[in-house]
Amino acid sequence: MEEIVTRPYRIRLACLLILLSGFCVTVSWGEERARVRELGIEIGHYPPGEWNAITDVTGVKVGHVTLYEGKGRHAVRTGVTAILPNDDVWQQNVFAATYTQNGNGEMTGSAWVDEAGTLESPILLTGTLNVGRVHDGVVQYLIERYPEDHVALPVVAECYDGGLNDADGRQVTAAHVIQAIRQAKGGTVEEGGVGAGTGMIAYRFKGGIGTASRLLPAEEGAYTVGVLVNANCGRRENLRIDGVPVGKQITDLMPEWHRDGSIIVVVATDAPLLSRQLRWVAKRAMFGVARTGTFSRQSSGDFVIAFSTAQTVPRDSDALTLQVEMLRNDRLNPIYQAVVEATEEAIINALTSAQTTVGRNGNTVYAIPLDRLQILMKQYGRLAERGSP
Repeated sequence: MEEIVTRPYRIRLACLLILLSGFCVTVSWGEERARVRELGIEIGHYPPGEWNAITDVTGVKVGHVTLYEGKGRHAVRTGVTAILPNDDVWQQNVFAATYTQNGNGEMTGSAWVDEAGTLESPILLTGTLNVGRVHDGVVQYLIERYPEDHVALPVVAECYDGGLNDADGRQVTAAHVIQAIRQAKGGTVEEGGVGAGTGMIAYRFKGGIGTASRLLPAEEGAYTVGVLVNANCGRRENLRIDGVPVGKQITDLMPEWHRDGSIIVVVATDAPLLSRQLRWVAKRAMFGVARTGTFSRQSSGDFVIAFSTAQTVPRDSDALTLQVEMLRNDRLNPIYQAVVEATEEAIINALTSAQTTVGRNGNTVYAIPLDRLQILMKQYGRLAERGSP
């Protein structure tokens, strides 16, 4: 097993003063980061779950393997993230569907998910040029676990991390993939520049993995909706947080290297939804993305996969028929609202959790400055008192 090095640059600098456009800006490496609600920014109407994460949906687990080592041309800033709907999705498939807003990217296995209406493998996220290796890793995992039955079409989704990572090195191996799957767990989910999010840039700030959840009240089914994103999208001038034009106010701290990127959204729910309904839910996730300012540029790969854990479809059964439950279509609106809110918050959590990162060729991508964000949100009346700076 290769050595996994997680964030070696934790040496705290009191501050770094840089001269930009005639004024001084304070930047701090190793600063304490926070989730958006810890800052006093409360997005949406519905309350979050216990972890405010996709893992609030019972049975869902997340695992990261982060590769962060070296500097210069061959700096490694990449990784892989695994999302498991249950402990044995190969034997207990779940209803699922995908949606592509703009297809300049890849989500392998999506055609079969939509054809079958079910998901039969863990969902893996990684950098663009690692897709083949990660796909191979999932297949190897399934071969080892099910040596007599392993004809799989795994779901592997990508975003490009070449701004910070030596992407041509394709450093993620099958062993890393298996490790991410095996160490996946429930509860809190690490966010920001971890796993597949290690080399990601969003709105020209450091981006990456973010997650959030919403709980519906009893009269609307008491269902849970959870979202996890790999945020690598957006231009600074378009960034909005809870409606506030943050990107137009924080115009410094720009990376020297940047290109239009992509976003992957994974939606989980315990509501009894069938694949047709899950596709509708997946479409609504893009409203949450749009709320943060991304409008899906031509060069962007924007993919969503949604699944329900409410019921499973056994791979092996002697039964001729299968009875399933379906939420009424006219009761879906709260689910739609919940996925929009959770997607928006997950993207912002990715930004507020990520650390300033120095990557390939010394490229520096700054973390969004939390103190300035709080001041700005307060000016617009979007900051709860406990989060005031």
